[in-house]
Amino acid sequence: MDIPAIRELIADDMNAVDALILRRLQSDVVLINQIGHYIVNSGGKRLRPMIVLLAARCLGYQGERHIDLAAVIEFIHTATLLHDDVVDGSEMRRNRDTANAVWGNAASVLVGDFLYSRSFEMMVDVGMMRVMDVLSHATNRIAEGEVLQLLNCNDPDTDEEKYREVILRKTATLFEAGARLGAVLNDSTPEEEQALADYGLHLGIAFQIIDDALDYSTSGEEIGKNIGDDLAEGKPTLPLIRAMQVGTPEQKQTLREAIEKGGREYIGAVMAAIESTDAIEYTSRLAEQEAARAISALDALPPSYYRSALAALAEFSVQRTS
Repeated sequence: MDIPAIRELIADDMNAVDALILRRLQSDVVLINQIGHYIVNSGGKRLRPMIVLLAARCLGYQGERHIDLAAVIEFIHTATLLHDDVVDGSEMRRNRDTANAVWGNAASVLVGDFLYSRSFEMMVDVGMMRVMDVLSHATNRIAEGEVLQLLNCNDPDTDEEKYREVILRKTATLFEAGARLGAVLNDSTPEEEQALADYGLHLGIAFQIIDDALDYSTSGEEIGKNIGDDLAEGKPTLPLIRAMQVGTPEQKQTLREAIEKGGREYIGAVMAAIESTDAIEYTSRLAEQEAARAISALDALPPSYYRSALAALAEFSVQRTS
């Protein structure tokens, strides 16, 4: 099952999510409408809301609350993007200028705050305390992950364990929460809920690891941002960490300086070190292992087209080029 087939499987649900997102973006403050519509309609994959919808359907959910929660997950994700781009000083995302590049940092942060608060309004509308519990915990973990990543910036001694902790919180937590909500809506067994949570967690890890590999292995046009952005921001992601582990003493020294100083001055030498140490291949293998764990977690769920679609999303996460 490929991505177009998955989208066709849940087309009605996704259309309902998109319509709800547009309705709940509305504000009598014009700038909120402008920035909110700009980033929500900027060509994102909608992968996280797709996970909510598929997780709910694979356990037989027949209500409509999965639409609300899919939109909530997308709002939380969008808020994190607005804040991330300000923190990172990013100027391009998905082949478009970032909101902060167009409207400035202050407007981007405040509209991100609006999206967070609107998402919590929508959670209240759902009327399930367990939903509030899952999503409030998730947003807290995401914020912790962002702070941890900030602490790791320009630190060449960041190791795989520290890196993994960042992506667990910063990225995988929202995938985990989205998948878990499918079980929560169904009042499923603890085993089914944990299976979906494990699926989302490992999928999120795989997705972020591949994202970090793409920063050094794909054209800027394909990934929709500038190649070497992570290096410019002084982020020691897995390709750099691996090259530091197995590179020559000269390469290690160059990589240390590149991480400590940030910028693009060292991009040529860094790319050469990554290539000679097979750091991208190593990174991709770890992502594939995480995707395999995600697929394995689905064995605890009843077979269905929706479960197959979830497995296909895990495969897509490590095969994509953008």
